[in-house]
Amino acid sequence: MTERFNQAAGGWDKGDMRQTIAHSVFQTISSRISLLNNMSIMDFGAGTGLLSFKIAPMVKTVVGVDLSDKMLEQLTSKNSDKLSVQAICQDILEEPLQEQFHGIVSSMAMHHVEDTASLFESFHKHLKRDGFVAIADLEAEDGTFHTHGNDGVHHFGFDRESLRETIENAGFEHVRFHHAYTVEKEEQNYPIFVVTATKKGF
Repeated sequence: MTERFNQAAGGWDKGDMRQTIAHSVFQTISSRISLLNNMSIMDFGAGTGLLSFKIAPMVKTVVGVDLSDKMLEQLTSKNSDKLSVQAICQDILEEPLQEQFHGIVSSMAMHHVEDTASLFESFHKHLKRDGFVAIADLEAEDGTFHTHGNDGVHHFGFDRESLRETIENAGFEHVRFHHAYTVEKEEQNYPIFVVTATKKGF
């Protein structure tokens, strides 16, 4: 899977669909969550930073985490003196980062992670008290969304109630689903949601 993303990195931002999805996800997140200038945010599966650089102007720091070093090279090439995102190539499920964040965002990366329960457990550990997640992905679909094939795709979207249970079991509360965008392909629609939740205070 990582090799496919490395090969695709150079042309990843071309075309409208990924740009439109990232914009819609950002709009949905920013309308539901107060992004403040003292916040540190992780963008999980950040890729080339399509979402990261929309979040970055509103917060203190954004760390883009991904398994593809070529994708992250594209991300860092966008950094400037005025706006930058830190790139970390690391599997946080195997090797957690040594910091906690006010929030974790992600766009269209969760379906590439086999163990969704372990992913949200990792998110929980990476969040400060009362930290939030805002994760965008596909509603349950029939496996036809990825026109290149399903190599590295572990989930054909997600059933909301099953995902809600997974998120709550990982120690989150206030789980809410929000429609973000619908991808239209060959007379078939693929809705994308953003799910938000808050780390339980103990």
